[in-house]
This record gives sequence, structure tokens and C-alpha cells, in this order.
Amino acid sequence: MIKAAKVGETSWQLSVHVDQKQGDESMRFKLRVKGDLHIGGLMLMLVEKIKTQQDWSDHALWWEQKKCWLLRTHWTLDKYGIQADADLRYTPQHKPLLLQLPNMKTIRITVCFSSMVFKAVEEICRVLNIRRSEELSLLKPPYDSSKKKKKDKNLPQEDIWDIWDSLNMGQGGTGPLYNKTMTATYDPENGMPMSATSLWFGENPLAESQPNLSPAELAKIYQPLSLVDKANNNGGWLESSRSLMEQEIQDDDKLLLRFKYNVFFDLNPKYDAIRITQLYEQARWSILLEEIDCTDEEMLMFASLQYHICKLTNSNEHLENSSEPEIDEVEAALSNLEVTLEGGHMDRILEDITDIPKLADTLRLLRPKRLTLRPYKDYWFVFKDTTISYFKNKEAADGEPIEQFHLRGCEVVPDVNVTDKKFGIKLLLPVADGMNEVYIRCDNETQYAKWKAACMLASKGKTMAYSSYKTEVRNIQSFLQMKSLAPPPGQAAPDLDEMEMNAECFVSPRYAKKNKTKQLTARILEAHQNIAKLSLMEAKMRFIQAWQSLPEFGINYYIVRFKGSKKDEILGISYNRMIRIDMSSGLPVTTWRFANMKQWNVNWDIRQVTIEFDQNVTIAFCCVNCDCKVVHEFIGGYIFLSTRSKDQNETLDEEMFLKLIGGQE
Repeated sequence: MIKAAKVGETSWQLSVHVDQKQGDESMRFKLRVKGDLHIGGLMLMLVEKIKTQQDWSDHALWWEQKKCWLLRTHWTLDKYGIQADADLRYTPQHKPLLLQLPNMKTIRITVCFSSMVFKAVEEICRVLNIRRSEELSLLKPPYDSSKKKKKDKNLPQEDIWDIWDSLNMGQGGTGPLYNKTMTATYDPENGMPMSATSLWFGENPLAESQPNLSPAELAKIYQPLSLVDKANNNGGWLESSRSLMEQEIQDDDKLLLRFKYNVFFDLNPKYDAIRITQLYEQARWSILLEEIDCTDEEMLMFASLQYHICKLTNSNEHLENSSEPEIDEVEAALSNLEVTLEGGHMDRILEDITDIPKLADTLRLLRPKRLTLRPYKDYWFVFKDTTISYFKNKEAADGEPIEQFHLRGCEVVPDVNVTDKKFGIKLLLPVADGMNEVYIRCDNETQYAKWKAACMLASKGKTMAYSSYKTEVRNIQSFLQMKSLAPPPGQAAPDLDEMEMNAECFVSPRYAKKNKTKQLTARILEAHQNIAKLSLMEAKMRFIQAWQSLPEFGINYYIVRFKGSKKDEILGISYNRMIRIDMSSGLPVTTWRFANMKQWNVNWDIRQVTIEFDQNVTIAFCCVNCDCKVVHEFIGGYIFLSTRSKDQNETLDEEMFLKLIGGQE
């Protein structure tokens, strides 16, 4: 039993505020302590003084002035630096949180406020059965000044989505307050379900797509976003290495659960029904709210996929379509091993190693210059290794090229309109003082798919001998087919009079204003004919893949001030590169790839990030709209996630992850 210190020179009174259960009044106690008393002894002394019979095992001490938890119970008050003026709270570590899911539905869930956000997200994903929790994080809602003004008025309460009964869990997702022995319903070693529970096979509401909002409701939450707005929103990501309370998050505060790192590893429809659905929902809302730019043609393609998914979700068709023959995984693995041992693919492997394919064709080129209306001009193009060379004509190809483009580290942007038969590729080539623009125009879809796939691989330093080249070509052709508004051969056009569809639900409000309802309905139904045979899961996966193929996909924007510059600029961070963007024009100035990064560090005193690249290129910047740790975390997180492989099990090297994202502050 811990006895209170006697009154004397070495003891003092310490005030501790005790948080009670919801509805009960809080209590404040004054304890006489000495500096050599350890935290565990202080908590025991406090509980004995409270004399209330309840489970205190989830309570811990919180130091209000220092904004930190006192979780090292063996440390003494002196070691923590606690003195008589300290204001301590004895409070539960697990508290309720309003969490908006990627599908825009808000749930109330009990979360650990004392563990770092990385661990809290892991706990949330375990409850919701979302694999690869390292790809998600928590984001503060965008600041809305209008709500601030109306705070005192009778605003409607948050609409809470109650899903716990259907998941056979208690309120908050963890039965009682929390459960220390809770385990995942999938095997953490191989990611496979441990039992055929309803969580995995279609009965989970999280695995079902939400119905689209009415145009009026959609218009209420739609806000046009500039690059600066997007940058300010991205400043709201919580730091993964600090706890919720350390970042001033309180009970029943609202946070957004979102896929933060746009590298979705090992997406498997068999085990990831919830993960894929929530990823589809995040993609869908980013299109509807125009958080990411897309062309009118792409908007129609996304609308047709949404319509198809809604149609299947509201009917039993997806259950019928999903009855595919089961393949024994062991037999498939043995079959692959047999082929490998027999050397069935050896000739093809040797061919891939020794013969690097090349492309040669007549394409059109445009080098844009100011104050010129010069049209595209035909040249003979040769693509070999990671370099494009062009000549006056085919006969001149044996001589010196007019010019060569080295594509390693370049940006590849599609410039396509399938309806108008426009198949262009925009290349942004890195040079010492910025980026050079080059436009290449292809004649048809097949030519475009081959050249664009080659350009994308070359930008990563890979040649067409790489195994994914043919797959990339097929994916591009499939994407173009989805964007086509022409019905497949032999299929009649839809009868609009027999169709019931609110077309404005499937497009952004700005796009809906540009088209009449009947015209929009017709165009969506025409585009739908190209994907009408897809199953529900295939349609969601196609939507995600099309979202990933957009030029702006996965770029998080921040407002920064580069060293030596006198103006603020935008820094875009993607999974493989950083882009310096002019704030006024929105155009990229230069690009740096993570593959060329040698090292990076942070001067925590002046909050400046310094990055060193190959060829003696060094950049330094300070963040304007957020702490530099948020940007530092993105860079370190993407570098860590790029090291994942299917050979590894589901267990992450958390120590390495935290070292890369946390720095040495």
C-alpha cells in the first residue's frame, strides 16, 4: 500500500482531476506527494482515495500543461519534471470519436486516445476489417467558417450511422468500453479469413456501396476547390507518431478516415471486399466533389460505372454474376510450380532479358512556344530503352536524329478524347531550370496504348522488356474502351423512354449544369453499354483503376516557401515524386523523383526540410500552411511503403516506418 507523504520540506500537494463515466460529475483530489514517487504509485494512491468501486484499468494520467500522457508508470515525478503547479487528469485512454468513413457516413467508435495515431488507425481498421491499415490515416475536417458563425444556433445533430448491431458488436465497435484481447477476423500472417464470418462474405454494410445523393443534396456539399484550398485541406492530416490528445482531439470530435498513401498494395477481391468498397467510395466522392480534375469524357465514364454499380447493388444480379468457378489455390500453386520446374517459360524469359523491344512509327510532334500557332508535324519516331529519337522520315533513321528525349524522371500526361479520335501524349521533360513540354499525337488507340505504356515505364527507368509492359498496354486499351460512347458491335442503342435514371446523381454539380437531363442520361447509358457485363466487384475495381490513371491522382498539395525564393509556391507529393508548381498558373515547374533521392533531413529549429538528389541537386523549403512534419511524414511514408513485397507477411516493420516518418525531432 502506498502511503501519502508527510508534511515537510520535500513534499507538496498535487492536484488531480478525475474524469468519471459519461453523465457523472468529475472529481478533483489533492494528494501530498514527494518527487521520488513513481507514476504507478500515484495512480494507486489516487484510486484508494476515490473509494469508488469500478474498473480503473483503462485510466491513465494526462498532463494538461505539457499535453502529454504519463504512461511510463515506473518513472518518478522528478524524472517527468512534475511539480506542485502541474495540472493532471486521471482519464480513460479509450474515448468515443465521431469517424467519417470514406463513404461519407459517420459512425461513433471507441478509440485509444493515448496510443499514437498509427496504432489507433490500426485498431480502427481491425474493428472494421480493413486490411493494410498503414495506407490509411486520420484527417481533420476542412475548416468551415460558416459553421463557426452558426455555432450558437440550433444546428441539426450529426447523423450517426449505426452499424454495430449488424456487425454483432457492442456500441462503439468494441463491445464494452474496449477489449484488450480483441483479434482480427483475418490471419495476420497471410491475410486470409480465419473463419467464414458474415464480415467477409457480403453481409457487412461496409462492403456495400452507398446510394448516390440527390442532386440537391450533392449541391449542398459541393465546393469548387483551388490548388490553395486543396493544400489547406491536406494540412489537416494528423501526425502518425503522436496520440490524438497530444494533437488536441477531444471526446466526440469528428475526424475523417481516409486512404492517405495512394499505393494500394495487394488488393484482393477475395479478402478485401470492405477495403475495395471503401476505396471505391473515396474515389467516387473525389470525382463528384471535383477534388481531382477529369475531362468531360472521363466524367461520363465514371458516371456509367457508378450507374452500373448502383444498379447491381439494388438488385440480386451481382449475386448471380459472382458465381464464378472456385479454383483450388493449392492446385493452382502446384501447377505454376510444375510449369516453372519444367522450364515452360524459359525461352520467353531469356528473350525478355536479351531482346529489348523497340517501337518505330510515324507520329506527330508539337514543341509549344510562345506566340506561335504552328501545327503538329509528322516525323519518324524510334523508341528504344528509355529514349525517344525522332527523324525527318523513315529513310533518315540510319543517321543522326533531329533530337532525343530522355524520359527517365519525366511526367507523362494523357491528352485524349476518344469521341474526337484524339490520342495525344504530353511529356514534361526535366531540365536544369524546370520542365520542357513536348506533345506527341498518335493515329489510333492501339498505337497510343503502346507508346503511352512505353513512356510510363521509361519515366520510371524501365524498358519495354519489363514484364508489366504488355499488361499496361491492355489496361490502357481497356480504359479507352470504357471512355468510348459508341455501343459495342451488334448491340442496339438503349431506349431512353424505358429507362428510369436520375443522371445528375452520377456527375458533379458543375458538369450537370452544362448538360440537359435527357442528353446527360443518353450519354451515360451509351457509355454504360461498354461495361454492362461487368460484375459488381469488377466494376468497382475498374472505377479504382480509372481513378488511378487520372493525371492528378495521388498528388497531395502543400504551400511552401523554397529557400532563396521570395514567394509561396505549391509542392505536390505523390507516391514516387515531388512536383514544384507555380501557384498562380498551376503549371509544374520541375519534378524530383524519390528514386533519385540520396538523403533528406529536417532542421527542427527553423522547421526546414532539405533534400539531396543525384547530380548535386539540393532543395530546401519551409511549409507555410502546416508543420513541416506533415510533409516529412508523406515522403518517409511513401519511401517505406515502396519496400513492401508479396513475399513478406502482413506484419509491418513498425520501427522502420516510425523512424522514416517521425524524423529525429
